Amino acid sequence: MDLRTDAATLNDDLVRLRRDLHRIPELGLQLPRTQEKVLEALDGLPLEISTGKDLTSVTAVLRGQGGDGEVVLLRGDMDALPVTEQTGAEYTSQHEGRMHACGHDLHTAGLVGAARLLSQHRDRLAGDVAFMFQPGEEGWNGAGHMIEEGVLEAAGRPADAAFGIHVMSSGIPNGVFTCRPGPMMAASDGLFVRVVGAGGHGSRPYRALDPVQVACEMVTALQTMVTRRFDVFDPVVVTVGTFHAGTQRNIIPDDARFEATIRSFSKEARKKIAQYAVQLCQETAAAHGLEAEIDYVEEYPVTVNSGQGHEFAAETVREVFGEERFQAMPNPVTGSEDFSRVLDRVPGAFVFLGATFAEDPDNAPYNHSPRAAFDDGVVADAATLLAELAARRLAPR
Repeated sequence: MDLRTDAATLNDDLVRLRRDLHRIPELGLQLPRTQEKVLEALDGLPLEISTGKDLTSVTAVLRGQGGDGEVVLLRGDMDALPVTEQTGAEYTSQHEGRMHACGHDLHTAGLVGAARLLSQHRDRLAGDVAFMFQPGEEGWNGAGHMIEEGVLEAAGRPADAAFGIHVMSSGIPNGVFTCRPGPMMAASDGLFVRVVGAGGHGSRPYRALDPVQVACEMVTALQTMVTRRFDVFDPVVVTVGTFHAGTQRNIIPDDARFEATIRSFSKEARKKIAQYAVQLCQETAAAHGLEAEIDYVEEYPVTVNSGQGHEFAAETVREVFGEERFQAMPNPVTGSEDFSRVLDRVPGAFVFLGATFAEDPDNAPYNHSPRAAFDDGVVADAATLLAELAARRLAPR
């Protein structure tokens, strides 16, 4: 089967679908119009389709000829971001404050393309394919919800391998695929701290318990701590993104609050930072006679490509598209991804695909920017790779 040639015949339909989705971005776990578009695009294919109970997911199973053969799961996320688009595209978002600024519209169209390609060749599959159309990737734990609702066993038995693609608006040349074995993207956790003091007059700080100074000390100490208690080759990133205290410059407030995002690349480092960050904030407060209310929230695990999954994906790209279309990824990225929940349970790989318009990818607006622009000329190649990964894994032996 020549899936790349077949995908070329689908290109116009897939680009049209991507642009339709781009115009109607939806947020979170409830994407009714997006779900409707996906169901329309899958209509007529030989798929067993189900939708989510508590979210507008779509799961489709293609039965091959393998009976109880292996199951390959392919995933595409569908949700957008609360961003007002500034790309100037002809098919720009029709909704102020909502934008497909992370390329999930391409992911969805690419997965639809893979479903169409594999449906044309189902007699060549010695196993089944599960297509995971997921809402709520952007901080809503959509993958977790779909796992709870049974997506990993959608074919009637556990998935044996899982693959996904993420397009990038910068950093990678257009049309180039990249991935790496082991950690691909960071774990993401949240640190939420309220320092409780006793307010007073700004001119008499000795008559109060100033939470602002103590919270500031915590922020600084967190940065020092990650450089002194963690291996430089297994790093941790702590960034305080919000800090709130007080109402007026001459009033010492009762409390001060800050929130931090924490990124790590191993289970060991993730466990240690959860312990050390909480301990540091508690003991810093106690040293000044104050209290600290602390929540440490585990969000997404490390996205880890299995060694075999990475090699399989890299070899497939090279054979289908040519050596020049694959670049080894030297380091993981500090962004996080809830496909990590799938790869935490099923071996496989997550692959990046350059979709930038810029000649210099490093200077193009990055994913999540209101100016992030994605070239949908890569959508047929995304569909091809997903289909090839499933077809090769399920080829009769």
